Amino acid sequence: MLKILIAEDEEPIANLIRMNLHKAGYQCIWASDGESAADLMDNEKFDLMLLDIMLPGINGYELMEYARTLSLPVIFLTALGSTENKVKGLKMGADDYLTKPFEIVELLARVEAVLRRYHKTETQINVFDVVIDIASRCVTRNGEMIPLTMKEFDLLLLLARNRNIALYRETIYETVWGGEYMGQSRTVDLHIQRLKKKLGWDNEIIAVYKVGYRLEGEGTEL
Repeated sequence: MLKILIAEDEEPIANLIRMNLHKAGYQCIWASDGESAADLMDNEKFDLMLLDIMLPGINGYELMEYARTLSLPVIFLTALGSTENKVKGLKMGADDYLTKPFEIVELLARVEAVLRRYHKTETQINVFDVVIDIASRCVTRNGEMIPLTMKEFDLLLLLARNRNIALYRETIYETVWGGEYMGQSRTVDLHIQRLKKKLGWDNEIIAVYKVGYRLEGEGTEL
């Protein structure tokens, strides 16, 4: 399981991030100040750090310099949203820069993108009795192939990587189809229905009123 260090002094934000990353299959450790984060970096191996700039004690910029010596990928998560701050963070070597407030689904996408860049992503996801092989884009149950179209596979992967999170139709459409969502389109609903039928997941993929859909349940990443 990939391990992520969350260096964030606001406990409610840290807990929200930690809860959702855990649901997505990551192991998370929280540091509430810069010194604690530095100690953790000395004593444990992490695959990624989510780093606030305005930390007590050692600030995020100073920690960024230390993370660079350890070749630790970093995503800044901060309320400092000016272009000057973003440019400074990226020039220091940060892999991404996300301004608060942010959507959890966007954070998960950016985490995945950075980990993929460092070849640290999972190779397969197990949800219930279904195995999603990401490299081969194959989905199986008890060794038997479940035939999915390209978009159905992308939709399943999005749901599986965001288990227990309600995804807006707009988010689903823009992520899977790559275009702007038009409210009258039933593309998402039709593909969800086809996916539920092929997987036999009538009770696992839940419609969320006035929002979109959620995949309920636990899973593992390998």
